[in-house]
Amino acid sequence: MTHADRPSAPGPDHLREQIEQTRHDLGQTVQALADKTDVKARAQHRAGELKEQAVDKADEVKAQAAEAATQVQDRLPDSVKDTAAQAAEQVRSATARAGRMWAEKAPEPLRQQTARSAQLARDHRTVLLAVAAGMTVLWLVGRRRKD
Repeated sequence: MTHADRPSAPGPDHLREQIEQTRHDLGQTVQALADKTDVKARAQHRAGELKEQAVDKADEVKAQAAEAATQVQDRLPDSVKDTAAQAAEQVRSATARAGRMWAEKAPEPLRQQTARSAQLARDHRTVLLAVAAGMTVLWLVGRRRKD
């Protein structure tokens, strides 16, 4: 065998690169194993995924409810819309009177708790309106099936 026939030994630079690559791969493997044993982090990650799915589904349901409410409203006769507008005005007026009476007679701790509850309702009004619209649609569909 001549010198040209023998395989050449890897040079020091090549060996250093292999060692560095092996260290990198080993580091990734150790990190992956550590991630698998971190139950809390995995649970938090899964909770985040589920929350994202729930938000997406809620947005989808909200859009469907809004569409259904629009369809129902478009089908209502003008006389029903006028009656609803009058009823809404009466409710606003009665609510204003009740609010004034409440402000005059209710104890302070109860008024504070009510104010917090009202703020919570305002913060989530879209969800509340979507639920109310969905319930209205279901009620109208039930009435229509009876007729």
